[in-house]
Amino acid sequence: MSNGILDEGIGKLGFGYMRLPRNGAEFDMEQVMKMADTFLENGGTYFDTAYAYQGAEVALRESVIKRYPRDKFKIASKLNDRFISSAEQVPEQHKTTLERLGTEYLDFYLLHGMNAGRSKRYESFGAWEYLANLKAKGLIGHMGFSFHGSPEDLDEVLTLHPEAEFVQLQINYLDWDSPDVRSRGMYEIARKHNKPIAIMEPIKGGMLVGDESPIAGLLREANPNVSMASWALRFAASLEGVYVTLSCMSSYDQLADNVKTFADFKSLTQAEQAVLEEAVRIFNAVPRIPCTECNYCVGECPAKIQIPAFIDLYNEYNVHRAKASLAGRYGMMTREGGKASECVACRKCEGACPQSIGVSDIIAQVSEVFD
Repeated sequence: MSNGILDEGIGKLGFGYMRLPRNGAEFDMEQVMKMADTFLENGGTYFDTAYAYQGAEVALRESVIKRYPRDKFKIASKLNDRFISSAEQVPEQHKTTLERLGTEYLDFYLLHGMNAGRSKRYESFGAWEYLANLKAKGLIGHMGFSFHGSPEDLDEVLTLHPEAEFVQLQINYLDWDSPDVRSRGMYEIARKHNKPIAIMEPIKGGMLVGDESPIAGLLREANPNVSMASWALRFAASLEGVYVTLSCMSSYDQLADNVKTFADFKSLTQAEQAVLEEAVRIFNAVPRIPCTECNYCVGECPAKIQIPAFIDLYNEYNVHRAKASLAGRYGMMTREGGKASECVACRKCEGACPQSIGVSDIIAQVSEVFD
């Protein structure tokens, strides 16, 4: 690759600090430190965090940066435009990140969550120029961005900003050919521009590893000696041009399993690829509640429940049976009220629904699972 990222010897497994284990509201730092120690002892070096991950930069400082020589690990963090309203706040956010991390140097610095609209915001704040200046001064090693959008928008951003040295993309075997994420299209655009790729969400936020998943039996029959997570990680890391595959591990057992997968890494065989193609077919065959997100129901709801979002959540639960992975999403949706348990079963929503969906019964089931 043109900018040398791939030949720096970076391990294929990266430790994402977005979903760290917790004791209640606080991080379980004893477990985090044990996870970081095992990761480093087994040859891992790449730690990914962000200004927007509440408490994560400080957790990385306490678990790794204060405890190991700086040349033993690499740090990736991210500048986030959602916390910026003027160009002056760009260096302020960068300074805060360095203070939280307790370092003066970032190996990788990213513009966070890029899409077509946010690209224009970053441009208006001079963020691209700021990162380029940091690199010129030797204060960061590589500049890039994470991306959530369409392949067409990614192509436009990379065309306008060839100074981006790498791109971080959501890639997993379920999203590879999905019409919403279009991972394959994203990957092909990054390859077209000769950009090394960091992969995020290779396990789709834990959605591909549920014990009750409809594909669990298929994967265990194909290879009873490996975890479901290993299938997803190997799919991502087998792709050419990928320099790191990020796993946001939330327990020591997950860390140990992922380290095992990469300790003697082997790319997927054609037979294994066929197994994952069958897994995608099984996932896609699970019936979904046909909500079109018209939002007519929301206006009728006296409890102000975000009904389409709940139906989408319940669809995901029915497909993946990954309650633990979805519980956090439910908590974010209801942090200011509007829980499923607040439904009074007035059925006004059903009268407004063009699809004639039995909304009240579905919301009751959401409450049974998540409240």
